[in-house]
Amino acid sequence: MKITREDVLRVAELAHLELSDAEVEKYREQLDSILEYAGKLNELDTSNVEPMAHVLAAETANSPNLTLRDDVIAPCNVAAEVLKHAPDAAAPYFRVPKVIER
Repeated sequence: MKITREDVLRVAELAHLELSDAEVEKYREQLDSILEYAGKLNELDTSNVEPMAHVLAAETANSPNLTLRDDVIAPCNVAAEVLKHAPDAAAPYFRVPKVIER
C-alpha cells in the first residue's frame, strides 16, 4: 500500500500536528515502509498456527516460575486524597485551563 502526502497530512490534521514539508515526506516514507512490512507478514501461511489470547498463555503451562497475579477486584478510594492536592478541584473533577484552541 502506498501512503500519499495527503494521507500523512490528514493524519497530522487529526492529531493536531503541524508538519514541515520535509517531515511530511519523512513520515510518508516511514509509514509506507511499516505498511509494506505488515503486508509481507500477511503473506505468511499461518493456517497451522494455533490462535492465542496472550503471548504468555503457551509458556505458563511449561514454565512453573512464570506466574501471573490473580485478577482480584480491590477497592481504590484515592479520589479524595488526590483531589486534596489539586490546585483547582471541584469534586470529583480536576479543573484545568483550556489548552487547545480550534
